[in-house]
Amino acid sequence: MKLRQPTDFLILEALEDKGRNVATNLASHTGKSRKNINTRLPVLEDYGLVRKIGPAERSGLYEITSDGKAALIYQDQYDQVDDFEGLIEGPGTTADNSNGNSQASFARGEDETEDT
Repeated sequence: MKLRQPTDFLILEALEDKGRNVATNLASHTGKSRKNINTRLPVLEDYGLVRKIGPAERSGLYEITSDGKAALIYQDQYDQVDDFEGLIEGPGTTADNSNGNSQASFARGEDETEDT
């Protein structure tokens, strides 16, 4: 997972703060160009951080996913870890599961007491 900073995190923050939105509004919220936002949204969708929603397939309406919310929690660690994707995916995917992954699990709506 290769995120472009600060643009990708600004998009995720705007979607978390303002709710589902389209590229034009996200450009306004982030201060980035609409072209830049339109380029990054499909990449973030491929990473599973946002998803396209709406009544029509070409609606261009996006919302943040639970993994996107987890990415925001660990944003400050993006440059410090080798496997950011593993970090945001939670327990069982990284070598050290004791460094606060409960926050990411909570952001994804997972219940730590469940056996999966």
